[in-house]
Amino acid sequence: MRLSVLVCEGSQAYADALRRMLEHDRDILVHAVCATAQEAIETLPRMEPDLLIMDAELPGMHGLEAVEEIMSSRPLPVLVLSADPAGREKAASALAAGALDALAKQDLDLSNPAGAVGTAFRQRIRTLSRTRVIRHPRARLSPGSREAGAAGPRWGTAPPGARQPVRRSAVVGICASAGGPQMLTFLLGALPADYPIPILIVQHLSPGFTDALASWLDRSAALPVGVAEPGTRLRPGAWLAPEGGHLTLTVSGWLARDRRVATGRQYRPSGDVLLSSIALAAGRAAVAIVLSGMGSDGAAGAAAVHRAGGLAIAQDEQSSAVFGMPEAAMSQGVDVVLSPGAMASRLLALRHQPLPPHRAHPPQQADRRGATHLWDPAHHVDRPHPGNPEAPW
Repeated sequence: MRLSVLVCEGSQAYADALRRMLEHDRDILVHAVCATAQEAIETLPRMEPDLLIMDAELPGMHGLEAVEEIMSSRPLPVLVLSADPAGREKAASALAAGALDALAKQDLDLSNPAGAVGTAFRQRIRTLSRTRVIRHPRARLSPGSREAGAAGPRWGTAPPGARQPVRRSAVVGICASAGGPQMLTFLLGALPADYPIPILIVQHLSPGFTDALASWLDRSAALPVGVAEPGTRLRPGAWLAPEGGHLTLTVSGWLARDRRVATGRQYRPSGDVLLSSIALAAGRAAVAIVLSGMGSDGAAGAAAVHRAGGLAIAQDEQSSAVFGMPEAAMSQGVDVVLSPGAMASRLLALRHQPLPPHRAHPPQQADRRGATHLWDPAHHVDRPHPGNPEAPW
């Protein structure tokens, strides 16, 4: 049975070229092309497609508003396309509202449907179209409003009167993929501006969208959000792993980046790499959270935090757009499976604890136990990788 796709694109010429690429293998059918988001929303009840491909920059109703409307009324997998860097923040806002994926138009060679790019794109469409999506109440996500979490959790709360265990944490590590930006918007929006515990995040995104998502989250949440800068000290705020390398936390409390491809790791940055480094650096004061996403990234890292005596959390199936990563984490070992609201409550209940003093040595006194060397650009010395020396890299 052919997959049915609805395309929402303002340029008829681009829509025609996109149709040719999508229908090249004859198992995908572009059922209709809409020029505006409003037209697409009106078409959905009659068509019920498997996937919607939407331009981030449309006349009239913009992508954020359209995705909010779709995910609250007739949820389906949404892929957002962005034509230029200025449109990437609009695409990031659509991801935060529930779109599953975003791509830059310049990364698609529509002139060669049979090429490697076209083949990979169609496989991506097949994978996304099979993804289960969930209905969400219409969220108020206008940037700068700080209302993403102000109205209270949208996916449940901790049971009334439930006492949160008192736990101390030096750092929180989060790994997310498809469905993650919406969860990050909610969780970070639930935290106050002076939240003292640093948060390090690996969010799988297409190249070129990390800065845009960080900018969107920074304007949507009260606490500072940005892209992590290797060579700086761990500090309060939420920091997304930069593109093109693995973000790690050294045992001395510095952020570092390894640009090598980690053995057996599909993603770069990798949640497993980040969470494993947090497990060694913080031990019992580490917290790992695995959110919605395809695959199994983050599962091994969360298990490392669990073994180190830290707190490992997986998102529950009911609220996950894609349950692959949380389910994989559960299979390898987590402490608790939580709804987004209960997760936010648990984060708010944490008490800050600095990294263990015996590990807070100056950068030049790096711990070299079981070293897999990592270039530290801040200090121009070979530094040991802070992860498990027995783990595959």
